[in-house]
Amino acid sequence: MDKTPTSNRFAYKRFYRRNLPHIQPVDADLFVTFRLADSLPTHVLQVMREERQWRQEIRDRNKHRSVPPSNELMRRHFAIMEKYLDSATTGPKWLLDSQVADIVHSALLYRDGKIYRLDAFSIMPNHVHVVFRSLTRGELPISLSSIMHSLKRNTAKQANSVLDRLGKFWAHESFDHYIRDANERKRIIHYTLQNPVKAGLVKCWQDWPWNYVRELW
Repeated sequence: MDKTPTSNRFAYKRFYRRNLPHIQPVDADLFVTFRLADSLPTHVLQVMREERQWRQEIRDRNKHRSVPPSNELMRRHFAIMEKYLDSATTGPKWLLDSQVADIVHSALLYRDGKIYRLDAFSIMPNHVHVVFRSLTRGELPISLSSIMHSLKRNTAKQANSVLDRLGKFWAHESFDHYIRDANERKRIIHYTLQNPVKAGLVKCWQDWPWNYVRELW
């Protein structure tokens, strides 16, 4: 649990943990997925939470032994999350509303060149994939936590107004991954753009109005 004082909770940190681990190396491209509140079934969240706790207990008991890294677990949990989000028959899909999707679309583009270099995104009915690199302030990058807080807070307020509703709009925590090299970056941008195709929403990624890519390779 992140115990950073509130006044400093959005300062840059290379690593911090809430329910999920968050790693932001300096000069790293980031792949971030954030989703609507209540878009995953409670039982799915519970299973993933218990598996993370089990893995952490093993690591705590074996501090001086070789323990398999948690990357495999994170990848598996991401795959589970994507499967449920892409095929969801229940739960909110507020981003299907073109006005709401446009709010998120505009907010992502507005921050390009101000707090990050935006490379790609896809706005799905109940979640968003985005690839970016934080700009720097001094010698350190703008923190991922501050970027996501601003983006989610502002879009939630506007979206709730359009939908004439109150309450939580986004799930509290986002899933993020730092991109290791140029080849992985290409694969992730391709994955992002192809998400609406994989979900059966369009036949070609260019036909999805809520896709964006800075440049193709």
